[in-house]
Amino acid sequence: MRVVFLGTPSFAVPALRMLIQHSYEICGVFTQPDRPSGRGQKLQPGPVKLLAQEKGIPVFQPPLIRNEENRKILADIGPDFIVTAAYGQILPSWILHSARIAPVNIHASLLPRYRGAAPVAWAILNGESVTGVTTMLMNEGLDSGPILMQREVPIPFEITAGELAEKISMVGANLLIDTLDGLHKGIVNPIPQDENKVCWAPRMTKDRAQISWDKSARDIHNQIRGMNPWPIAQTLFQEQNLRIWRSMPVDQAGSASAKPGMLLDCTKSGILVQCGEETVLEILRVQLPAKSVVSGREFANGARLNPGKLVFQ
Repeated sequence: MRVVFLGTPSFAVPALRMLIQHSYEICGVFTQPDRPSGRGQKLQPGPVKLLAQEKGIPVFQPPLIRNEENRKILADIGPDFIVTAAYGQILPSWILHSARIAPVNIHASLLPRYRGAAPVAWAILNGESVTGVTTMLMNEGLDSGPILMQREVPIPFEITAGELAEKISMVGANLLIDTLDGLHKGIVNPIPQDENKVCWAPRMTKDRAQISWDKSARDIHNQIRGMNPWPIAQTLFQEQNLRIWRSMPVDQAGSASAKPGMLLDCTKSGILVQCGEETVLEILRVQLPAKSVVSGREFANGARLNPGKLVFQ
C-alpha cells in the first residue's frame, strides 16, 4: 500500500515509524517548514523530517499544503492512503480525494470530545481520568470527519501533557495500522460523529499560564501538569515569574486563617502552599528566570522562605 504521510512534531513520529515497520510504501512525507529555534535562532527540522531523511523518504515542506504546486506531486505519487498526524493544516478536498482508499487522521482524543489543536492539554486541564485516540476519515472540517476506530487511554493523576501525548502517540500508531488494514480489507466502517457531544480544545496560549491561588489545589495541579511542557504554569514571586513544572495535591486541610499563596510548610522535596477552599498543594519542581529547574525544597532554602509567609500572588 502506497502512503503519503503528513506530520511534523514528535507526536507523529511513532505513526510514521510504525508504517515503515509494517512495510507500507511511504512515497512522500509532507511536513512544516523548518523553524528557528534555540539561542541562535537557527532553522531546525522537525522530528518527522529527521526520521524521513534517515529512511531516505522524499520530504516536501510547502508553507501551505493547499498550494497548487502540490497537486501534481500527489497526482504523480497516486497514494492509496493519505495519513496525517499533528500536521497543523486543514486539507482541501482535492488532496483528500487523491487517496485511492482513504484519507486518515490520528487525533489525540475520543472524538467528538476535544476537537482542536490541544486535546491532550485540555483533557488534563479539565480533570479527565480517561482520554484516548481516534482514527478518523478526514473531511474539510476541523476534526469533524467520521470515526474509524478508537482506543481509550487512562490519565494518571501525576502525568503531564507531554508524557500523556507520548503515551497516546504510541497507542495511536498501533491503532493506525489496525485502521489501514481494516480499510484495505473492507471491515472498518466510518461512523458519523455525534455533534451534540462536541467539545473543543483550542490552541494553548501563554495567557492561560498564570496561576490563581484562589482555585483548589486539584484545579491548580491540573493546570500545572496540563501546561507542561508548554507554556508552563507560572506565578509571581518577588516580582519575578516563577515557572512551576511539577506538583501534587496533598490529603490534608489547609489553615482557616491562611491566605491562598501562603507557604504552610516544607517537605523533603517540596513546599506546601495554601490554595482555595482550604486545600493544599505540594510544589515539587520550579524554575526562576534564567535559572535551572530545582526542587521546591531547594527553591525554599535558596530564597530563605519561612512558613506563614505569603510567597505567591
